[in-house]
Amino acid sequence: MLIKATNIHRKFSIGRNDYLEVLKGISLEIDQAEVIAIVGPSGAGKSTLLHILGLLDRPTGGELFFEGEDVFTLKDETLAQLRNRMIGFIFQFHHLLPEFTALENVMMPALIAGKPMHAVKDRARQLLKDVSVEQRAEHKPNELSGGEQQRVAVARALMNEPKLILADEPSGNLDSENAYALHRMIFDLRKKYHQTFVIVTHNKELADMADREIMVVDGLVDHLHNGAKM
Repeated sequence: MLIKATNIHRKFSIGRNDYLEVLKGISLEIDQAEVIAIVGPSGAGKSTLLHILGLLDRPTGGELFFEGEDVFTLKDETLAQLRNRMIGFIFQFHHLLPEFTALENVMMPALIAGKPMHAVKDRARQLLKDVSVEQRAEHKPNELSGGEQQRVAVARALMNEPKLILADEPSGNLDSENAYALHRMIFDLRKKYHQTFVIVTHNKELADMADREIMVVDGLVDHLHNGAKM
């Protein structure tokens, strides 16, 4: 088991002695190489859950185990190192650095981690090939199409060989053709790299493709069901 979340709560202060409880006791388990879709209405707590799974936020109650380690017992600095090494992120908007080329954007997480330049560049080029934009390696983000930008963002998320990729509406800003291509690519990458993906999405096609679909409603897991294995 890669991840086990037990009774996760998250409250936010909205005034003196007043709180908004966004997550109300979510428990779930995630195995290596699973593709899981998290679905549900807006405001249900999906993105808050994703931020906690991605170690970007701490819960106000509950436990999160990553490969058996209770991660929220760790100090912030150790947590940040674990996040950089073990987790990749894909967002609805690519968040590429505009002054750098596609290749440099993909390399960035590994350079931050202090990995040697030659190995970083070789892996970045391979990842751009994996997502079918190797011919655009020296182009800056404003020279790429929306679909190409998001493919570069996927390659960047994979750069440090993370155990887990978290994606928040990864195809939400794409047209249907590019969205479908991105969805297929996620499953190709899962197969090639034995990669785990947890994806928040409103896209029914993507949710149906996932191994499991987790419905979050009003801060709780409403139901789970198995999807079509790709």
